[in-house]
Amino acid sequence: MQCSNLFVGNLDFTVTNSELEELFATYGDIKKIVIIKGKGFGFVEMLKISGAEKAKEALNGYNFKGRDLNVDEARPPKTQQRDNYTRRY
Repeated sequence: MQCSNLFVGNLDFTVTNSELEELFATYGDIKKIVIIKGKGFGFVEMLKISGAEKAKEALNGYNFKGRDLNVDEARPPKTQQRDNYTRRY
């Protein structure tokens, strides 16, 4: 079974995991929800790609708790690249 991870931006700072779960559960089963406290965004990982696509289509721009949500596919985290040379002191 494949998973699909969605970025959810422009969240009200008071949104809870259970509120987000209730909102997204309409579109499919949820594997994990992570809200980044104090930043206004989070991630919803759904079990099926089809559910994630439906949620993205329905909830992007949806007004939730007074804010229009930004829902899109989550991108993998950027890795920090180290310098390719050795510093001499």
